[in-house]
Amino acid sequence: MIRFPKTHRLHKAEEFSSVIRFRCSTGGELLQVFAKPNGLLHSRLGLIVAGKIERLAVNRNRVKRVLREVFRARQEDMAGLDLVMRLRCRASDRSPVQLADEARRLMIQLQQCRE
Repeated sequence: MIRFPKTHRLHKAEEFSSVIRFRCSTGGELLQVFAKPNGLLHSRLGLIVAGKIERLAVNRNRVKRVLREVFRARQEDMAGLDLVMRLRCRASDRSPVQLADEARRLMIQLQQCRE
């Protein structure tokens, strides 16, 4: 079983902004994903799910849970990258499978950011 420990998370605002400033990103209908090489042997994840987009905390938490699970399952493929996933529009009226599929597709596209 692959875990998702605290060392695999982005915590500080400076870590988030440095990934976003690196300007290697891709987007879909629901998500925008940014990536930056981190020089580590593992990948790290940061999530931005704004209260303006998803009003209810239960919906924000559901979105985060789905995105963390997608990352956890693919983190070995993304080794050496920091990722920030930002929700673009409401996802509570969509199926979690649709959100997970888009996240997987965008993560695959961002593997080129390693170079």
